[in-house]
Amino acid sequence: MDNIVAFAGSNSSTSINFRLVKYASQQIHEAEIQILNMINYPFPLYSQDLEKQKGFSNSLVELHGDFKKAKAFIISVNEHNHTPSAYFKNLIDWLSRFDRYFLEGKKIFLMSTSPGKGGAEKSRDIAAHLLENAGGEVVSTFSLPSFNHNFSSEESRIVNEEYEQLFNEALALFVSKISS
Repeated sequence: MDNIVAFAGSNSSTSINFRLVKYASQQIHEAEIQILNMINYPFPLYSQDLEKQKGFSNSLVELHGDFKKAKAFIISVNEHNHTPSAYFKNLIDWLSRFDRYFLEGKKIFLMSTSPGKGGAEKSRDIAAHLLENAGGEVVSTFSLPSFNHNFSSEESRIVNEEYEQLFNEALALFVSKISS
């Protein structure tokens, strides 16, 4: 297995999706995993005028380089009003302007979580379309509803047995797809 890039679609310092990404990353032992905290990647709101005036930032170029080196991705998206956060959409906009198919040939384990009962599934489904439009292949998905009830921050693990089993199945599918 090669390099996996893991990140949350949130730039919040208290992101529960980032905690889920770290948890998922710790479950894979036979790969090199680069965990990115998106709080370190502030990008201005995309506009064509800004792109023409300033071009692409060094941090975007470096992030794109990390993405190109990766064989696969672990991504967990948050939800704002049943859609991915503006930060995540903005990130996709910038990257796709730099390289339309920046995820071409990349396998993706796409997750989502939220404090509510929906587990940000609607956001995850929208994110899947965005990532596939950029050339990625979403090979496995998982949503964790009611994060604060089903995940122990102290133990850094999923504590609901049913969701832990679903997570393990989704993760095993992802690992099998990137190992072949």
